[in-house]
Amino acid sequence: MNRFLLLAIIIIIGGLVASLSLFNDQLANAGSIKKIQFTKTITSIQDPGIGHSNEQIAIVLPPNSGSIYHGTITYSSSQPVQIVILHQINKNDSKGQPIWTVDGNTLYAQTTIDTNSTGGSMDFAGSAIGLYSTNSSQFTATVSVDGWIRVTTPDVIQATITPLTENYTLKLAESTIPVQIPMHEGLVNGRAVYYIITDSSNNLVANTISDKQNWKVQLSPVLAHAPITSFDNIFIFTNGITGNGTQGYQNDVLSFTPSDNQYSPLSKVIQVSWNIGRGPFLLNSTQAILDANMTGKIKLTVTDTILNTPQVIWNGGTLNVRANKILSDQTSYLNGQVLDINVNSMTATFVGHRGWGPDGKTIYYIITAGTPKGPAQTMGIQYIPSLSLLGLSARDVYHFTNGLQGAGPFGYQEGISSAQPGDSTYSPICKISIINWNDPSNAKVLENKNDIEYERSAGNITVREATTLGNSYILDCPIITQ
Repeated sequence: MNRFLLLAIIIIIGGLVASLSLFNDQLANAGSIKKIQFTKTITSIQDPGIGHSNEQIAIVLPPNSGSIYHGTITYSSSQPVQIVILHQINKNDSKGQPIWTVDGNTLYAQTTIDTNSTGGSMDFAGSAIGLYSTNSSQFTATVSVDGWIRVTTPDVIQATITPLTENYTLKLAESTIPVQIPMHEGLVNGRAVYYIITDSSNNLVANTISDKQNWKVQLSPVLAHAPITSFDNIFIFTNGITGNGTQGYQNDVLSFTPSDNQYSPLSKVIQVSWNIGRGPFLLNSTQAILDANMTGKIKLTVTDTILNTPQVIWNGGTLNVRANKILSDQTSYLNGQVLDINVNSMTATFVGHRGWGPDGKTIYYIITAGTPKGPAQTMGIQYIPSLSLLGLSARDVYHFTNGLQGAGPFGYQEGISSAQPGDSTYSPICKISIINWNDPSNAKVLENKNDIEYERSAGNITVREATTLGNSYILDCPIITQ
């Protein structure tokens, strides 16, 4: 089973206890190759290697018996450092080259790149990599790694391990990003509304809209099975007045806005076709369309297609725009999920939150609406009661309430999604569950659903559905493709 481990190696040398490093990585099944990508700040320790007691080292990727790392390291240090790369060798291969060893039995050939610099970037391959100084003064460094690990035997070299008492923070590159999405102008009861289209239950429709708006609409087959009471209607014209509608004719017509209790971000597509000799003229409301249908001017075709069409601007309202538009790993989930709304360029820019997909790959998602009311208001998003009907049409998203500090919504590691675009179970609607480490000092980085099940079966975590007064915590949080 894949396990994404946070290892704290604390080595006793000459009676001194020192922290070797925090390593955020995946230790996988034998012979597997897995992606590693992280940013962290580390403090050097007295080098535990034999013969290096007056030197300092900050291990970035620790020795892992039988495994090879390769990738790119970028660093910034408080003092000039060298880069040291270790390569595991057998004793009979030791022929006078520089050697690094803790116990005299497990040997590593040592390659030192004397950059004598406080910062830089380079490609690497080896059994371990660190930053090194012959100066006995302690240093700190911020390091980013983007690479891979080939694991054969997950046996991390360590001496005496002592419990960690301080809190550690998981920092991932680009934990939040700006996501600019094209807006569409529609009509509700004769008034203009502006909305985005993120997902479709129909692949052909998804591809057609993607091409038209030059932004990817994700396929979500499960939306086709959403309860009939959980979605609105969107009337799309297939002929008539040329315009900016989804199919190139008059603007689409929707039934409700977020100010209405009946509103849902999900919309069933109903095609509107003008009958020969009966039009066309502008139809700007659901009632006008129904009247035209009753008098034989138009033909309505109810499709099976469901779109995710969150409204951004409507009569008397708009999604909350954040006052603080600077994004970092400290960006809060509170006080709004929109950075900018520009009617002139017809774009809305959302905060894209980083998370883990079901296979451990990086995903980004936006948040447009939620239920219950309390959590929705706290996040600065629209409270939409109809979302409570979509629990069976939602994907599961797991957030952490303790453990490793990070950029997740509760201040801990980023969440894990049970599905992503391309999966038959992917939905833009997500139902939130929370994970609690039974012993936070044993917290590790969990990367996918298998990791969750492994730790739950081992009794290390408790997983439960997030609820407020018995109501499920459900969001419209589509995964986006950059």
